[in-house]
Amino acid sequence: VQLQASGGGLVQAGGSLRLSCAASGTRFSIGLLGWYRQAPGKQRELVATIRTGGSTIYADSVRDRFTISRDNAKNTVDLQMHSLKPEDTAVYYCYGHYITDCWGQGTQVTVSS
Repeated sequence: VQLQASGGGLVQAGGSLRLSCAASGTRFSIGLLGWYRQAPGKQRELVATIRTGGSTIYADSVRDRFTISRDNAKNTVDLQMHSLKPEDTAVYYCYGHYITDCWGQGTQVTVSS
């Protein structure tokens, strides 16, 4: 399975961005999709995940600001980010679990103050 992320970029604090990720290499729906992020000098951390049935998990730091969604038929996952803060600055990685953990290439999100 390959994961291809898009979106990201530079935005001012309080702004919004949308990340998208498309999975290829399987005709089956990937059970778990999500997003992680890694800021400079920090460990990679969970942002949000979503299962095929729609159940979600959010990091406390992004709850009520970010929304994760997916299209099971297309094996895509999106992350809508609102009210962005400078501390959201990181490389965001698309994640999927299909037999094993799969990672996208990462996309940079930079929030200026």
